[in-house]
Amino acid sequence: MTVLTTEADLRGCYDMPNDTVQRKILSRLDKHAKAFIALSPFLALSTSGPDGADCSPRGDAPGFVHVENDSTLLLPDRRGNNLIDSLRNVVQHPQVGLLFLVPGINETLRVNGTAKVITDPQRLAPMTAQGKAPGSALEITVREVFFHCAKAMMRSDLWNPDKHVPRSSFPTLGRVIADQVAGLEVKAVEAVIEEGYRTRLY
Repeated sequence: MTVLTTEADLRGCYDMPNDTVQRKILSRLDKHAKAFIALSPFLALSTSGPDGADCSPRGDAPGFVHVENDSTLLLPDRRGNNLIDSLRNVVQHPQVGLLFLVPGINETLRVNGTAKVITDPQRLAPMTAQGKAPGSALEITVREVFFHCAKAMMRSDLWNPDKHVPRSSFPTLGRVIADQVAGLEVKAVEAVIEEGYRTRLY
C-alpha cells in the first residue's frame, strides 16, 4: 500500500488547479455569497479540538446565518444535545469551515475562517426564532470564501425525490440508540426524542 505523505506526493497524482479555480477564492463575502447564505437553510460546520476533527449539522429557516458585514457571519446555536462539541472546540481552536447548501441548487458555498462564541443579548436578539433568542452564537471572521462546483451533488443526485429512500429502510433513532446503549427500551427512547422534537427545537 502506498501512503502519500507530502504535497509533492499528492501533486504527482493530480493536475494543478486552473487559474480560474485559484482566482475564485475570495477573502470577503461578495453579493453572490451573501445571496446564497440568505437562501440556505442548512450547513455543515467543521471544527477541530484536542481529540481531533468534528463536523456538525446546523439548520433553520433560510437566512438563519446572519451576515453582519463583508467579513463577519453570526451562526446562532439552537438547542441541541448539550454536548457542545463545536463550541468546546472553538474556544480552544478557533479555525472553522462551513459548507452551505440550498435545496435544489447543486453548487455549494464554502467559507473558512476563525470563530469565537458570543453571548451579547443585543447581537443575539436579531436571531430570535419562534420567540426565543439563541443562548449563544458563533461570530465567524471570514478568511476565504468560494463556490464549489456541482460535481459531488450531481453524482449523488441528492435533490432528486425519486432517489429518496423509504423511511422504513433504516431503523428509527430510538431503535438505534436502544441497540447501542444497554438497558434502554425502544419505546421509552423514542418518546424522549419525540418530546424533544416537539418542545425543544428552540
